[in-house]
Amino acid sequence: MEEKEHRKHQKKQSGPKADRKKKRKAPGVGEEEDGRRRNPKAFGVQSAVRMARTFHRAQDLQTKKHHAPQVDRSALEPPPVVIVVVGPPRVGKTTLIQCLIRNFTRQKLSDICGPVTIVSGKKRRLTFIECGNDINTMIDLAKVADLVLMLIDASFGFEMETFEFLNICQVHGFPRIMGVLTHLDFFKNNKQLRKTKKILKHRFWTEVYQGAKLFYLSGMVHSEYQKQEIRNLGRFISVMKFRPLVWQTAHPYVLADRMEDLTDPETLRINPLCDRKVCLYGYLRGTYLKNRSQVHIPGVGDFSLADVSFLSDPCSLPDSLKKRALNERERLLYAPLSGVGGVVYDKDAVYIDLGGSHVDREQEEARPTAELVQSLIGAQATIDVKMAASKVSLFTGSEPLRQGELQEEEGAEESPKEERVWDPETQRERRRAVFTEEEEEGSEEEEGSEEEEEEEDSEGEGEAGEESESEEEELEKQPARKRLRVEGRSDGVKEGVGIEVPAFADSEDELEKSEGEEESEVEGESGEEEEDDGSEGEGRKAMDSGNCSEEESGGSEVDSPLLEESESKVKPPKHREAELEEGEEEPCFETAGELKWKEGLAQKASEVFLRQQRSTPNLRKLVYGTVTEESEEESEGGGELGGLFHVSRPESEKRRRADGLDCSHYPPDAARDWDQQEVLDSIRDCFVTGKWEDDKDATRLLQEDEELYGDFEDLETGELHQGDSGKQEDQAEEDESGEGEDEDEDGGKVKGNAEGEKQQRLDKKRRLKERFNAEYDEGDATFFDDLKGEMQRQAELNRAEFSAVDDETRVQYEGFRPGMYLRLEIHNLPCEFITNFDPNYPVILGGLGASEGNVGYLQMRLKKHRWHQRILKTRDPLILSLGWRRFQTLPLYHIEDHNGRNRLLKYTPQHMHCGATLWGPITPQGTGFLAVQSVSGTKAGFRIAATGVVLDLDKSVTVVKKLKLIGYPYKIYKNTAFIKDMFNSVLEVAKFEGAALRTVSGVRGQIKKALRAPPGAYRATFEDRLLMSDIVFLRSWFPVSVPQLYNPVTSLLLPLGEKESWTGMRTVGQLKHDLGVKVKPSKDSLYKPVVRKKRHFNPLHIPKDLQRALPFKNKPKNAEKKGKVPRDLQRPAVIKEPHEKKIAALLAALSTVHNHKRKSAQARQREQHKDFLQQRQKQEMDKMKRQKEARKKMFRMIGQREKKQQKSSLKGAAQHD
Repeated sequence: MEEKEHRKHQKKQSGPKADRKKKRKAPGVGEEEDGRRRNPKAFGVQSAVRMARTFHRAQDLQTKKHHAPQVDRSALEPPPVVIVVVGPPRVGKTTLIQCLIRNFTRQKLSDICGPVTIVSGKKRRLTFIECGNDINTMIDLAKVADLVLMLIDASFGFEMETFEFLNICQVHGFPRIMGVLTHLDFFKNNKQLRKTKKILKHRFWTEVYQGAKLFYLSGMVHSEYQKQEIRNLGRFISVMKFRPLVWQTAHPYVLADRMEDLTDPETLRINPLCDRKVCLYGYLRGTYLKNRSQVHIPGVGDFSLADVSFLSDPCSLPDSLKKRALNERERLLYAPLSGVGGVVYDKDAVYIDLGGSHVDREQEEARPTAELVQSLIGAQATIDVKMAASKVSLFTGSEPLRQGELQEEEGAEESPKEERVWDPETQRERRRAVFTEEEEEGSEEEEGSEEEEEEEDSEGEGEAGEESESEEEELEKQPARKRLRVEGRSDGVKEGVGIEVPAFADSEDELEKSEGEEESEVEGESGEEEEDDGSEGEGRKAMDSGNCSEEESGGSEVDSPLLEESESKVKPPKHREAELEEGEEEPCFETAGELKWKEGLAQKASEVFLRQQRSTPNLRKLVYGTVTEESEEESEGGGELGGLFHVSRPESEKRRRADGLDCSHYPPDAARDWDQQEVLDSIRDCFVTGKWEDDKDATRLLQEDEELYGDFEDLETGELHQGDSGKQEDQAEEDESGEGEDEDEDGGKVKGNAEGEKQQRLDKKRRLKERFNAEYDEGDATFFDDLKGEMQRQAELNRAEFSAVDDETRVQYEGFRPGMYLRLEIHNLPCEFITNFDPNYPVILGGLGASEGNVGYLQMRLKKHRWHQRILKTRDPLILSLGWRRFQTLPLYHIEDHNGRNRLLKYTPQHMHCGATLWGPITPQGTGFLAVQSVSGTKAGFRIAATGVVLDLDKSVTVVKKLKLIGYPYKIYKNTAFIKDMFNSVLEVAKFEGAALRTVSGVRGQIKKALRAPPGAYRATFEDRLLMSDIVFLRSWFPVSVPQLYNPVTSLLLPLGEKESWTGMRTVGQLKHDLGVKVKPSKDSLYKPVVRKKRHFNPLHIPKDLQRALPFKNKPKNAEKKGKVPRDLQRPAVIKEPHEKKIAALLAALSTVHNHKRKSAQARQREQHKDFLQQRQKQEMDKMKRQKEARKKMFRMIGQREKKQQKSSLKGAAQHD
């Protein structure tokens, strides 16, 4: 039957129904809003309790996402983000780093060793470092990592190294972790691939957190990952935000990316195994670092920083941030341990990368830096060789001279030179013997600075420059004393200025003043010196102001006599000729001193005192102690970078301005006359009665307070007081109401308007409150938002405090800030660190706090890791990672009982926390740690043995262990017994008087008094009578001492290829196993056969009265024992005759034969019967078969018969019908 097609209903195009449908489908009207209008009761509040629970749950979920806000102490230019690439061997770590570097910098890095720093964006830099399979490397890098890229081989699954690193991160502060699945191209079946991804993702979420990012690298193209996948991974890395970790933000640390050995080559030649002087370079991270602070290098030990300085950033961020993307020049790559980099300027030297074997080839594009490097490489001779071969002619037409000729002439004069020095203490002239070599060594720095000035003048003056060069060479060949005189004379001739210097300086200040005036005049007239030299001279002048320490002014005091004598003879010849023309004889050195030193002593003393008061002190030195002066750095570097480029330092003026006039010194002025009115008026405003500024004048401030808080009402009297503001308002109201009224009417009006004024004040207060509420209660601001705002304001205040100060001054106050590229110099470093240096293992310098360099007792809470196979034993050596350190120690495990006793545990609990006491470095409370039993190689199973946290830093916890003292009774008097063999003296017994005792059978007792003999015996009472066989024991607690072992793990000092095989103290079991010593069992531990003496009990004695009362069955029966059968009643023995013996033997043989025949017949009969049974069974089966067939045949015939009868009956019935 075919189904009919029903006619479809036509949709309503108009009408109320169509309008309702149109409104329902209109945009902006949701189903929920439509439902609310249609049935508002269904959306009403059915249960207030349920609604409150829902609201509370939503608030709880929202609050759980909040972190406790912290003050942002990150620098404006943060250090590079440390990205650690972790994974098992052969999983693709190096390939991933190479692809990411190529993605960010467009450069291909073939060999990766150590940290690789790149610029990834306008505000972010990245440092990639690969983490090997070594447990030491994993522990160290987990402490400094900001982001962890965890590579997982999807074709194999999770490996044990992955879970070990995750547990290490959980202990030392959990950084951001991103999983990366590799080797996905091994899956040929998509269904299996999807299933594997899902399993790995959920397992990864279990270990990290729900929703952790997991990347998939589907395959490789030309031995590299696909570009789009690497680009996506790079985008996630570039925009990722990082949560500051507690340990990292509280400690400064440096991940070293370069290392230099500065040890003296002569010292290395004499002793190759001496301690080294090493410089390490890297970005400072964490918090501020002070110079000469304590640091720890994991794998080496604790050291003190000899010197710290900051260098220019080798991988700096781009200057302009307005661009959308970086250009090729700004995509920097800095990896010195991988052989990447060009010219590097250091504090000590300039390092040039030669570029391998392709340097000699001509480059198509010759850049300035390349030309400079090529010229330096192509130089055939050094500068000293060229200077030795050069010739100089002093006069036109004269024979040119060589340097060797003058040296030969000077070499002939080996006698010392005489130098006259005036000693102000002994008031006499002293003669110093000065050798030429010593003078030249002492004035090397001055010669270098003068040579530079001469070279600069020569470049700008032309012919005068040639003359200056000749004079310079002539000066080099002369002694130092003569050289100073020639220079002074030449300067005087050139400039035409006469400089008068006193023959005798009354103090060092006078000499310094004269030197400063001379320097200022020379600088002002020449006008060609650069800013570096000027700042150096000014800095030296400020340093020698008379307020420096002996160490700082030591150099100037040594050279002062020589300079004094030289400057006294700087006077030009013109002035001397003028003096001689006037008829005055030029006095000698001695007469000049005798004539001048006595003149005007009082005036000189007052001038010296005033000059000392007015001298500019070094305020930083007064506040902070010894301050590193910039003049030392400038003298070392010469104000230049590598001797090539000058550095302008405009901030030197700011630094000097900080050392301004010290207000604590008041220079007395003897010229003031305090009787004059003008002098009194000059200080009149310094007192309270004087005229102050508006914001500090007391009268002015009181008037403002009255205007603000003038009106008030006395609550006791009800009197209303008005301030100036109230009076002014009343006066204004009076003027407005009418100016022509009388004073009486005005007073009545004021009284009548009191209520109105009160209402006005109330309205004013209400408006102020509304304004306050609108300002502070606007929006949904919560306590969390206010706290975040406060932290933000504090961070801005911290940044603004030293924002206007230059870096050199700022470092003196707050230390080196995070983000700086530092050069850290360390002395007495083991030589194995240099000889066995491997760039594949990270070098970390972790800063230590004030007390973290000490070693003491630590109280910890520890738990054995559930995946570690074996439990830990007390006093077994354990390697801990605590703070920056990795060290081996012997912990004691204990647990606290209900009564506060810390009971020693022989082994750690299986699934519980326990206490641990050990000897180790002092570390702040709350610091997490982990423990491993061995760091050598890869052991089967999970390597992390335990984790925990530091609780306390002293030995306040006393660990005790149980001690059982055993004694035996030797006399018993009812409930009193005398016990022996428990103590050895009466003093020991006296110490334990009143202690509780117990016997093996459970009888309790107490120690009463010591006995005289035997020694150590005592009297004790028990709650029941003891037996002589009882054993008495005393339970006591014995304090256990913590073993003092602190063995740092020095894995970085091991030879190459053996850094993963560090072994410290071994257990007794390990020693016996390594040495092949068999364990000898203790005799007490062996099983012995139990020998028990047979006890004989006395016969049971029942009284006769009790026997009578007992029933008959319980009465003792006095039945006598049956005696032995008498011998006459026993059967006599029969002795057979030989004939009888033969007959008996024959009968025995016949019986044996008969028995054998009988047994054989029985066996045959059983076999025949068995055959009979089988035949009979066969016959029965045949019979059953025949009967079955007969029954079938009979039943078939019966069925046929019944069928015929049924048919016949049906036919008869039909016919009858």
